[in-house]
Amino acid sequence: MERGRQNLSARCRGLSSLMRATILSIGERMPSWVAAGLAEYRKRLGRELPLELVALRSGLRTRNQPIQRAIEMESAAMLARISTTDRVIALDGRGQSWSSEDLAKQLADWRMDGRNLVFLVGGADGLAPAILERAELRWSLGTLTLPHMLVRVIVAEQLYRAICQLSGHPYHRG
Repeated sequence: MERGRQNLSARCRGLSSLMRATILSIGERMPSWVAAGLAEYRKRLGRELPLELVALRSGLRTRNQPIQRAIEMESAAMLARISTTDRVIALDGRGQSWSSEDLAKQLADWRMDGRNLVFLVGGADGLAPAILERAELRWSLGTLTLPHMLVRVIVAEQLYRAICQLSGHPYHRG
C-alpha cells in the first residue's frame, strides 16, 4: 500500500497545483473512527490536494430557540470562514448526484482555475438558505440519509479517488 501512495505522488507531480480543499462542517465532537479516516485520506492526498477540516460548533438548540435560528447561526459561522474567491460546494440531499468519474472531471476542471475548494457539511438539521445560495454547486451523495460525521470521510475518500483517477493510479478500478 505504501508503494501505491509513492506511485501516486510521482504520477501526480504534473497535476499538482496551489489549490487546497477544506471540509467546513458543523459539529466539533468527532468520533475516533472519523478522525482516523480523515487522517488517512489527508495523508494519502498529501501535496496533491491538501485537505483541511474545519469543524464549527453546532448552534444552540433549546425549547426557547427555534431550530431555524440555530441553523442560521451555523450558516453565519460558515459564511465567516469562506473567502470570496473560494469555490463552494454544499453537500445537500437535493443537490446533483455525481459518479466518482464525474467528480474526477469536476476536479480536473477546478484545478484549471486553481480556486480553493470548500465543501460544506451541515449539522443534523441541514444548511440554511443563505449558505446554500453562496454555494456554486450542490452535491448529493445519494438518497440515503447519512450522519454528517460520516460525510466528512466519504468526501475525503472521493477526493482521493478522483486524484487517483486523474493520475492513472490503480486505486480506482471503476
